[in-house]
Amino acid sequence: MPFSGSILERVASAPPVPRGLPLVIALTGFTDAGSAVSRVVQYLRDETGPTPLVVFTNDVLLDYRARRPVISFDADHLTDYRPARLELSLAHDTLGQPFLLLAGYEPDFAWDAFALAVTELCDELAASTVTWVHAIPMPVPHTRPLGTTVSGTRADLTAAHSVWKPQTQVPATAGHLLEYRLAEAGVAVAGFVILVPHYLGDTEYPAAALAALDSLTVATGLVFAGDALRDENRDYLEKVDEQVTGSEELSRMVQALEERYDAYMAGSTNATPMIHTGDLPSAEELAAELERFLATRPADEDKRGS
Repeated sequence: MPFSGSILERVASAPPVPRGLPLVIALTGFTDAGSAVSRVVQYLRDETGPTPLVVFTNDVLLDYRARRPVISFDADHLTDYRPARLELSLAHDTLGQPFLLLAGYEPDFAWDAFALAVTELCDELAASTVTWVHAIPMPVPHTRPLGTTVSGTRADLTAAHSVWKPQTQVPATAGHLLEYRLAEAGVAVAGFVILVPHYLGDTEYPAAALAALDSLTVATGLVFAGDALRDENRDYLEKVDEQVTGSEELSRMVQALEERYDAYMAGSTNATPMIHTGDLPSAEELAAELERFLATRPADEDKRGS
């Protein structure tokens, strides 16, 4: 491979990989509303037993000053250094089904080389499909299922699950470039954008990660349990609902947002949203009120169940 000596290194001890596996891509970077992608990366690394096949080179792809690695300090000496990771791995879902996983940071540099390398790896491993997820903030009610926008070459997924089909220009991510290049190469590729309530965009919103995992399931047939995320999401939504029901003004706002959402879903799309609820889209008053509420939560509550 032309870039093996520059942007990636193959793992010598890597196991043999069956051909024709689906490839799942989760890259943290430009936008990650509700921490959806970062939580998915954490889940996939913790629960699917990934075995690295290819490690991408940080010194070529990563801007250390923008995303500094973590180092541990103990009294008078340094004890641990944790660099960022971007790896292509062999992983297994809850049922033991194998799949390919490209997970880690979004490259800061060498996007064209990165996209070419991933395209060549897909060809080499005969990846059956490629599915990637990311999340953006949107005004949608927390009492309704999370929606997705679906792009790529798999028209069946777009028809079934894309609740919003805009014509617009947006700042690109490395994931967008991968989808574009893979589509050019004739690969079956789908990108799922999770539409997260904008006022929760800066928090760790468990429903966003669950919707991302659901998206991977509908695209690949892989199964991800996510039980801890579900427990965490129930606790999270209970606290948000307490805040909303305690305010007549917020309740009226939520009702108005629900009516708008329901009217749109009834008249503008036949797509099916992801099953997880929990996104309160808001006017500025609602956003400010809920942000104040979330800011007062103890930090350990945000981590519960993760």
